[in-house]
Amino acid sequence: MNFSSFLTSLGTSFVIFVVLMLLFTWLSRKPGNVEVYYPNRILKGMNPVEGGYMTRNPFSWIREAMSSSETDIINMSGVDTAVYFVFLGTALGIFVFSGVVLLPVLLPVASTDHSIKAANTTSKGTFNELDRLSMGHVGNSGPRLWAFIVATYWVSVVTYFLLWRAYKHVTELRAKALMSPEIRADQFAILVRDIPPTSVGQSKKEQIDSFFRAIYPDTFYRSMVVTDNKEVNKIYEELEGYKKKLERAEAIYAESKKTNPDALKPLHKTGFLGIVGEKVDSIEFYNDKIKELIQQLEVEQKVTLKEKQQSSALVFFNSRVAAASALQNLHAPIVDRWTVIDAPEPRQLIWTNLSKTFYVRIIRQYVVYVVVFLTIFFYMIPIGFISALTTLDNLVKLLPFLKPVVSQKAIKTVLEAYLPQLALIIFLALLPKFLMFLSKAEGIPSESHVTRAASGKYFYFSVLNVFIGVTLAGTLLGAFKSIEKDPNSIFRVLAESLPQNATFFLTFVALKFFVGYGLELSRIVPLIIFHLKKKYLCKTEAEIKEAWAPGDLGYATRFPSDMLIMTIVLCYSVIAPIILPFGVVYFGLGWLLLRNQALKVYVPSFESYGRMWPHIHTRMLATLILYQVTMCGYFGIKTFAPTPVLFPLPIFSLIFAFICQKKFRRFFESPALEVVSHELKEIPNMDIVFRSFIPPCLSAGKSDDHQFEDALSHVSKTGSSSV
Repeated sequence: MNFSSFLTSLGTSFVIFVVLMLLFTWLSRKPGNVEVYYPNRILKGMNPVEGGYMTRNPFSWIREAMSSSETDIINMSGVDTAVYFVFLGTALGIFVFSGVVLLPVLLPVASTDHSIKAANTTSKGTFNELDRLSMGHVGNSGPRLWAFIVATYWVSVVTYFLLWRAYKHVTELRAKALMSPEIRADQFAILVRDIPPTSVGQSKKEQIDSFFRAIYPDTFYRSMVVTDNKEVNKIYEELEGYKKKLERAEAIYAESKKTNPDALKPLHKTGFLGIVGEKVDSIEFYNDKIKELIQQLEVEQKVTLKEKQQSSALVFFNSRVAAASALQNLHAPIVDRWTVIDAPEPRQLIWTNLSKTFYVRIIRQYVVYVVVFLTIFFYMIPIGFISALTTLDNLVKLLPFLKPVVSQKAIKTVLEAYLPQLALIIFLALLPKFLMFLSKAEGIPSESHVTRAASGKYFYFSVLNVFIGVTLAGTLLGAFKSIEKDPNSIFRVLAESLPQNATFFLTFVALKFFVGYGLELSRIVPLIIFHLKKKYLCKTEAEIKEAWAPGDLGYATRFPSDMLIMTIVLCYSVIAPIILPFGVVYFGLGWLLLRNQALKVYVPSFESYGRMWPHIHTRMLATLILYQVTMCGYFGIKTFAPTPVLFPLPIFSLIFAFICQKKFRRFFESPALEVVSHELKEIPNMDIVFRSFIPPCLSAGKSDDHQFEDALSHVSKTGSSSV
């Protein structure tokens, strides 16, 4: 990529961002778009825009985002969202404090060195303007390299300090949330798996009750045996579908009667997709189907609760201290019996995974690891070819008929600016759902844990395939003949390949923060989809609400995407310090724009009280170690004698990781008794706590408890506690 292509990419990305931001300020002021730009506030019963739309300052959202406190974020979007902003702030701080030293020191050191020829560049000889500001412009030996060694240490020290401070802060956030006087159902329950077979004449319910009542005689409340809900849930979902269809048909009929009092009731055909079959009265037909399915549901509920019990259960205590203690206790001498973990929120439970046995979970986990490894390995091949073939020189060689088009200067500039980056972004978009599927296949019991697992897989995939794969692909293809002649040169070639791709990653980062965040703020795509659905598809209020429902921040892909940018910027911070301002803008814009989205748009789908932070911390340290190893390798090819002074850095990082794990991590695995012993604002209604965990397919249409007698235990005679 030459300098004009780089400026074209940067300039057009900035123009797109400005246009999208102006569109946001215009569209968000229109009352008809309020559901798209302020859904979080609407769902919480708040006024979307205080003071009205037309009197609102077009850029007041910036002031509101910057002035909002961490408490505001927690109140609107939960602790997990606040933890995400701790991550953004930490990454931003690392690049700001690094840049304050690296930019004024390293840029003059590199630009004033004349001991190396221009051919040894960081951009394959086509971007000399950047070469003069990078480590590639410094000779292979000499005192100037000491500045880069000191800079490598400075970035590491800054990262250690900010990560330590962030871990302490997130620990305090989690503790404050768990000691809240509000009653949260998941704090009074544990999930028990791997329950052994029952004795002769003993029911599963009796087995569980007698086991836990003997251990916790004063605090055990009752239990809920997990059942196989596949069939009953199928009937329930079909019933809910017919209820929605009935509501839609009634809405259409009511609307038609406004214009024509003699309008006929809506009709439809009962055959395939409503195209063939007998034509029937829709309202009457749906009412009949609902009555029929309600009867089937009641029968299946009884069968499920009596005959489809599994080897796992939810156990409830009348004290959250007792539940936290039970979570940390060893209940059986053998690891595959009476396994206890913390109960997730009721909305998080993945019921189909609760009954997976210990060895099934282990086998599934390792099978998934193998599949992920193979996916990463084989995905590296097409990504490598894409990164290599989307360069114009290789593209013309592959498709010679494009040469007349590509030779046009304007077209060539635009293609060089965007083609490789867009191809990579599109290719990566195909992966997240597959990784979520694999994570669920492990037997993980909660949505938040699945999100953490998928996020980890996506992070390692991104680093190995995008950062390393893209970096090496073009170099290996271009240097294949020289490697074939001298296989030992592969290490030198690989070490040199990292700085040679500096311009690609500069434009990749710029495209992500200008265009990516511009689309995030403007919400053009959700806005268009909402209005199309509202005009042509939605007939009821429920359908309209479903059309504008925003979902959550999407941590499974958002964290890894941000971590990829952090990896790129950190690894290039000393080699090409000019990338640091791009990292600052990316995380600074992200902090600002996503703060607005968290306060007004996204609605969290779960709350894990910051459980994701240890995983984020580990990946940030993995990124730091990759940076340190990269610098060791790059200094190695410089043949700089003092290079071994960098070798302790990865060891320091591993020691730092060990200390953090020992000091902080245990609290993220189970709640501290000191925290959960705080008084609640009222005595908990344990019946409400208990019923919140009953799945909808088993509680639909039931107000009493008699139908659960086969799977749910009777209430303990012990009273409730206040903690």
